[in-house]
Amino acid sequence: MTYDPRTSTGIPTEPVGSLPRPAVLQEAYARYDAGEIGKDELAEQQEAAIRDSIEKYEATGSPIISDGEQRWSSFATYPITDTLAGTGLAPTLGPGGQFFAIFADGHGRQLPKLERGPFTYINYAADSLTKSLPYAHRPMKQAVISPSMLALLYPLRDPVEGYSRDDFEAALIDECEKDIRQAFAAGAARVSVDFTEGRLATREDPRNPWTGAGLLPHFIELINRVMARFTADERRSIGVHTCPGGDRDSVHSADVPYANLLPQMFTINAGYFLIQMASEREKDPVLAVIGQNLRDDADGIPQTAYIGVINPQNPRVESPQEVAESLIRAANHIPKEQLGSTDDCGFSPFSIDEKPNHGSPDYAREVAFQKIRNRVEGTRLAAEKLGL
Repeated sequence: MTYDPRTSTGIPTEPVGSLPRPAVLQEAYARYDAGEIGKDELAEQQEAAIRDSIEKYEATGSPIISDGEQRWSSFATYPITDTLAGTGLAPTLGPGGQFFAIFADGHGRQLPKLERGPFTYINYAADSLTKSLPYAHRPMKQAVISPSMLALLYPLRDPVEGYSRDDFEAALIDECEKDIRQAFAAGAARVSVDFTEGRLATREDPRNPWTGAGLLPHFIELINRVMARFTADERRSIGVHTCPGGDRDSVHSADVPYANLLPQMFTINAGYFLIQMASEREKDPVLAVIGQNLRDDADGIPQTAYIGVINPQNPRVESPQEVAESLIRAANHIPKEQLGSTDDCGFSPFSIDEKPNHGSPDYAREVAFQKIRNRVEGTRLAAEKLGL
């Protein structure tokens, strides 16, 4: 589908990607890991959740939708495993890798580790998108994982015998490019790269050694190596998402100053950025940094800043008026022609997520669609007030 992000709302608006999985689907994942059901039975529950997600997404009036990542183990691990517990793990990987993040409530999410080469994906984002598109009547976006996140699969200090880090990262760049290209070829109108590890990379957490290793410049280099594979016109529809994490209604790096990340992040030659802001405490200084560093020319294209106006970690539903006010406030710092709206994060980036602040994942799904509806309506209100 041909998609103009400004057509429907004046100011473009776009989701990040994930939705809470229904409780019945989360139970199916657990039963599949336990060997109590087969892959076909898991797929039945995934398909039911996809159909429901798309139907309810379209009812919000959103001009572009996602399938909520209902078939994925997580936003980070979908290319390498079928489930968070490691069922279907890629054959070159093993358990016990680095913790991707330790969250504010104390729980952590651990990655597998590379044990031998060569590295390849076993799942691509387009594998799910191709199955979801027949249910949709609106353009669909696709999120993909960044090469910097999967770079953490390679042990931080110990080299993998017979497979250098350089060889691994070269394969990783190839796979990330392939992931994006296949998503577009399958029919994605937009593709965004999840880069939640960017902010975390500037937090020196002694419990999590990679965060103190000064990796942010290298992370950005890896993403730009992928961007260099695409033309300027292609990159207009490729975005980058940043946030302080989101899992079990908790975050991993909200205490890290955004100024540590944003000036460097905008050196990525992407066409647009999805930036958590609704849950940010000191908004105006961050908006000022965005306005100062957002580029008119990122290797041939202007950049757009999609500002987070919805907090997925909080069950309180933002009103359309609140959304509009947030965007009008942002327009004091960011040129309105380079302004968009989004949600702070995916609503549930991991497939098993109890959503404790909400009380249940099923209630969290209901809240998510209410929030999306109000984001869309509030974005229209802001566009009217800003003369767009």
